[in-house]
Amino acid sequence: MNASGRWRAIGVNALLVVLAAFSLFPLLWMASVSFMHPGEASTLPPPFLPKSATLANYRELFERAGMGRYLVNSLLVATAITLFSLVLNLAAGYAFAKLHFAGRDRLFRTLLTALVIPAQVAMIPLFLVMKWLGLVNNYGGVVVPAMATVFGIFLVRQYARTIPDELLEAARIDGAGEWRIFATIVLPLLKPIVVTLAIFTFLASWNDFMWPLIVLSDQVWQTAPVALAGLAREHVQDNELMMAGSVVTVLPVLALFLALQRYYLEGLLLGSVKG
Repeated sequence: MNASGRWRAIGVNALLVVLAAFSLFPLLWMASVSFMHPGEASTLPPPFLPKSATLANYRELFERAGMGRYLVNSLLVATAITLFSLVLNLAAGYAFAKLHFAGRDRLFRTLLTALVIPAQVAMIPLFLVMKWLGLVNNYGGVVVPAMATVFGIFLVRQYARTIPDELLEAARIDGAGEWRIFATIVLPLLKPIVVTLAIFTFLASWNDFMWPLIVLSDQVWQTAPVALAGLAREHVQDNELMMAGSVVTVLPVLALFLALQRYYLEGLLLGSVKG
């Protein structure tokens, strides 16, 4: 590499470091404020590090505000949605990619048109359906609408199309049924997209705010983001407590994404190889 190329690489890396610092600063300051004493973050100029770190905010969060219960609610809801979503999206995506049935392509195009409809438009009809089914104010009202998504079906379909048809035909010639082919041949080949879809679904379910806010009116059923918003209204001036709540809400999904980001990105990239 010549001198100009080396300096260009140094400049690009320096720019990336600066951008990364800007991106990480809010998260680091949020964590720092969560260890400050009440009112310390409101001083001018606001401090970056606490004068004397304290866990009082976290103790109040779990002992008085009951954040532990809301985190369990979020975990149960996100896990249930992820498991159901994997089963239904994988089956539907594979069917649209490799099985031939009447109206397959027309039905898939119809599903894709739903992606351009804002989710807010469907919330009132969806709420009425959940009320008719008796699923308002319980976990079912959050889980059932998210068990299958158009994006999840599309993601699986795009990846499943890369599976050679000859492999499936050979299994059929050997006498394997469709369910056996799906379980023993297709699922192992879909492993990268399974991990990607699981991470994407869990993160989206954990961070979802609007729909749980609408369908879960009883406080005992609320998820962590909804409970945190309610806590902010009660303690509007307590920035340190709010930051502690934000940390315990963000930390689980952030750790999950960082641990599995390689598989997540691999699945997205491989799924776009064949359109």
